[in-house]
Amino acid sequence: MITKFSNVYAGHVDLPDMGQHATPANERRYSNEHLATVFDKTEAIAQCMDDHGFHTLWLAEHHFQHEGYECLPNILMTAVHLAHLTERLRIGCGFNITPMWHPLRLAEDFATADILTKGRTVFGVGRGYHTREVETFGAPMLDQDANRELFEEQVEIVMKAFHAERFSHRGKHYTLPPEVPYRGYALKDLTLVPRPLRRPVETWQPVVSAGARGLDFMMKHRIKGLIGGGAATMAEKSIFAFKEASDRAGLHYRLGEGLSLGIFYYLADSRERAVREITPFYEEHVKMFGPLGFVPGITPAQLEASTRRGGWGAAGVPTVEDYMKVGAWFAGPPEELSAYLRTLETKYPGLEYVHLSNSMGTPKAVMLEQLAWLGKEVMPHFTGR
Repeated sequence: MITKFSNVYAGHVDLPDMGQHATPANERRYSNEHLATVFDKTEAIAQCMDDHGFHTLWLAEHHFQHEGYECLPNILMTAVHLAHLTERLRIGCGFNITPMWHPLRLAEDFATADILTKGRTVFGVGRGYHTREVETFGAPMLDQDANRELFEEQVEIVMKAFHAERFSHRGKHYTLPPEVPYRGYALKDLTLVPRPLRRPVETWQPVVSAGARGLDFMMKHRIKGLIGGGAATMAEKSIFAFKEASDRAGLHYRLGEGLSLGIFYYLADSRERAVREITPFYEEHVKMFGPLGFVPGITPAQLEASTRRGGWGAAGVPTVEDYMKVGAWFAGPPEELSAYLRTLETKYPGLEYVHLSNSMGTPKAVMLEQLAWLGKEVMPHFTGR
């Protein structure tokens, strides 16, 4: 039963133009002053969500994005700040890009945030998808096998550090503690100081390919999964695969349990108006995420067209209405969104979490209006039961 509503905000600043006829993604470059407005926007979003009873604001760690799309480099620092501006809202790490961190630094920083926010920071780990970010920090991204191998070892270390008073690790990438003398004795183990006060640590990870190896790793560490922007038909394979992985691990989750299902949404008094108003934001989403492989079903020719001004129709670039048909996007009145969410509850009886998010490019004022509308007209039908 759906009871917890969240929003994923990757940190886009307000853009001066949007859509297929606007500035191509790779040509966007903004001043430092404009990029820094991401923090004012993040504060306003968090306060609005807190006022309207949302469960979690998920923030994304990204770097070097002069294009203005994903401009939050340190979500743990941001979480501590936002906790002082809100009363109940949880701040989720969606996600800390683990290969760019030393695992013990990540563990320490999260533990600090856990304590300072009194448990309102939610831990999340991811492998990354921007070569410009991950490779610049000296970690592998082009070599996906090496990236996964490093990620898995790092998460193993973080979990040991969180949950064991004393720990050690011997792996391919890390020997912890190092074999060095210390104050007259040989180091045998380490203690994370401080450790999170709330243990076991609730941990989340994105579910993208839903391969057996990745899902089995999540089950081993009891990691929950976010499925982003692909609800209903598009997410069905991942939801069933997650359930099957839980069965292999002997956990036997209900279908949808341990997952948060993502939908991009836009509310208006009619479907036609909603589609018209969301279209430039959707097109900006395609411009940003298409080259990164996060627009399912798009062909190479359509992808090439999406990098240019106009010409999308001739190339057959999918419209927002195409993705509405498979449940990845919603545009329409609040009562229709409520009805759609009820169908998801019926289909996935273990589903408790959903993240209803605003598309890349959505301006601050529009996001606040949409969040308030969602909180007033949709969420009470589910959270008040």
